[in-house]
Amino acid sequence: MARSGHPGSAALALNSEQPVLNTSIAPDAALQSATDERATYAKVTWRLLPFLLAAYVVAYLDRVNVGFAKLQMMTDLHFSDAVYGFGAGIFFIGYFLFEVPSNIILHRVGARVWIARIMLTWAVVSASTAFVTTPFMFYALRFLLGVAEAGFFPGIVLYLTYWYPAQRRGAVMALLLTAVPLTGVIGSPLSGSILQSMNGWHGLAGWQWLYLVEAAPSVVAGIVTLLLLDRGIESAKWLTADEKALLLRNVEAEAQGKHNHTLAEVFRSALLWRMSAIYFSLVMGLYGISFWLPTIIRATGVSQPLDIGLLTAIPYLAGVLCMIPLSRRSDRLLERRWHVAIPAIVGGFGLLMSTTVTHDTTLSLVAMTVATAGIMSTLPLFWSLPTAVLSGTAAAAGLAMINSVGNLAGFASPYLVGVIADTTHDTRLGMALLAGSMFIGAGLTLSLPKAVR
Repeated sequence: MARSGHPGSAALALNSEQPVLNTSIAPDAALQSATDERATYAKVTWRLLPFLLAAYVVAYLDRVNVGFAKLQMMTDLHFSDAVYGFGAGIFFIGYFLFEVPSNIILHRVGARVWIARIMLTWAVVSASTAFVTTPFMFYALRFLLGVAEAGFFPGIVLYLTYWYPAQRRGAVMALLLTAVPLTGVIGSPLSGSILQSMNGWHGLAGWQWLYLVEAAPSVVAGIVTLLLLDRGIESAKWLTADEKALLLRNVEAEAQGKHNHTLAEVFRSALLWRMSAIYFSLVMGLYGISFWLPTIIRATGVSQPLDIGLLTAIPYLAGVLCMIPLSRRSDRLLERRWHVAIPAIVGGFGLLMSTTVTHDTTLSLVAMTVATAGIMSTLPLFWSLPTAVLSGTAAAAGLAMINSVGNLAGFASPYLVGVIADTTHDTRLGMALLAGSMFIGAGLTLSLPKAVR
């Protein structure tokens, strides 16, 4: 892959969880070196991850809060399930079209400026959704929200490769991707509360306040990004010279273990297209949960928005509790394929189980908790696969390609479930379809070469 002049442009090598020690130096010196390395990466994590995690929470909330808005806006605006499903999913068409160019721009101009631009523009578009009155307006704003957000997630993944070696990235990605279930844990009760308590306030419906209130944190996050985020290791004033040297050594060591590829070779890579297909399969399940879980819970007989929000938080909490220890185990064993495939299979069985208990709130919640925990656990471990073989500008393009192709499932999943629900007046067949997708994703993961770790 072409080497970039960016201080952290190389994706990072497969070191061990504990740094590899030079046996020619004294044991005390080796122990001190290991301690210094752990302390340096802990310092980096505490500086970067809390903010990036918070930023991803507000991003994901603005993307999926339409699932809660649906509980009121469908009736107010006379939208069908198919209209909702198409509007929820068309976000990912805009996302797909602008993902690769957005991530290449981020690699060139730096994460600080570009991520701030992404956050501020999506906040404006998300808030504007409060004023839709027709299906066309709904489709247009959801499409523009996808355009605005394009490049955000793969940009953060790329940014983390500027700092962390591959052996540490499984756990780091798990911490970052707890944003997805945390959005459910935090956002579900918040969304339910807004719908229930603010409905009719100052002449606006609860779903309109939902969009307005939940866009505000994105504005704050965009401004903080400009003040807080560094371009890379060399520009980090909070690191000492020795700490910078240690981090840069690891970056350079990994760069030497990678093959050089042109952008054209990235887009012709059968391996990356297979990874895109895996991610597509997993995202089918993810957005089946994200966009339809409140509706599924309401269908069991729960009527109050706040109650729906509190119950919706439970499966997401299970996702948080499962994904981090599983990712740490994968890092320790340096094994990725089975650690992705088994949770995908568990998630698929959870979705299938949910189709048999649709009228029992407790059993339905258990089934969706199993499904959510399995689906969420696949995500951080999946992203450990492409970052193990990509670096530099090719990494920017490759990660964006995988994310954009995979996220087309974000269009297919809610739209297909919506059409099926309109046709059958039931979501069970739609959930079975998503379960099948998870099983396909597991099979494709196990078909990857064992060397891709």
